[in-house]
Amino acid sequence: MAKDRAAGLNTYVVLTPDSDLDLVRASGMHAIPTFAAAQASGYALGDEVDMWGGAGDAQWTGKFPGEGPICSPEESKCGYTVQKQLRASAPPGVMTYANYGKGVTFWLSDEQSRAFINGTQDLVSADNYWFTDPNICAKTEGGAITGYTRDLTDSECRLAANYGWTVERIRKLTEGNAPVWAFVEVGHPFEDSPQAATISGPEIRAAVWSSLIHGARGIIYFNHSFGGDCVTQHVLRDCPGEARPTVTSVNRQIQNLAPVLNAPFLDGATTATGPVDLATKLHNGKVYVFAGANKGTGGTVSFTVNCGGSTAVVIDENRTIPIVDGTFTDAFADGNAVHLYSIEGGGSCDY
Repeated sequence: MAKDRAAGLNTYVVLTPDSDLDLVRASGMHAIPTFAAAQASGYALGDEVDMWGGAGDAQWTGKFPGEGPICSPEESKCGYTVQKQLRASAPPGVMTYANYGKGVTFWLSDEQSRAFINGTQDLVSADNYWFTDPNICAKTEGGAITGYTRDLTDSECRLAANYGWTVERIRKLTEGNAPVWAFVEVGHPFEDSPQAATISGPEIRAAVWSSLIHGARGIIYFNHSFGGDCVTQHVLRDCPGEARPTVTSVNRQIQNLAPVLNAPFLDGATTATGPVDLATKLHNGKVYVFAGANKGTGGTVSFTVNCGGSTAVVIDENRTIPIVDGTFTDAFADGNAVHLYSIEGGGSCDY
């Protein structure tokens, strides 16, 4: 617990039934398990039911993957039934949470996906592991970005900005009715194959910030490695390398900027010429612009801010950039580049 908290973690999402929730609560942590408990902060429904239960209202046998036939009749689809029954088993008044997968993000229609997303749980996420999944670049999966016309190239697919795409996909489906959390892997979540990979530190940071820029209200780190050099269920505790220091650093940055991240978006307050996705926030009279590269090669970007100020402070980079006639320019070295700016004079913003 102490090691997890030192990395900036504050919540456990899905725990084994024998986990000590009294210890979780006493340690200042939170838990969202799949079972009812007085010490819990939420209740998790089925994980990736869109993939293993399918979009349908058939009868559920009560079995989960690997336990036997899931739907009755066996070839039918019963994912909606699964989630409805699991929600009915949740304690009254508890926050319910569910994570979805490639069904909702790639394979199902918007209508089928909304039936999972809306009115089923209070908090929702989806897990697409763009940097490490050996199959996600295929036409039938990540090809959704180009309208399922072709496989994605590596430079199109292995891109931090795609984590933001996933968040946008789910936010569109919620129609504003539920907060969306993002999933970012921190290890090697697939068994070894030529296409499977271990995510790097810069990729983790860029994926997290892309998710936040696109409106994620929380980040879940997938903490399991099924291949690579450190096979474990606890990457951030057990594995050497970049993952733990990166997560610790980015979590500290998120916590420091939490009041800003929790402020409303100022849509349209900043425009950019160049390969970035961005978000603008206003907090305590300052404008904040968060920007992440959306091309693998990065590039030079010019920002025009409609809220005054003569200097952009680049947060945690020990440098400033002059703003001339509302415009400043910065370089984004590659697809993992993220820059966060604070601009004095936000009080003049007409938003």
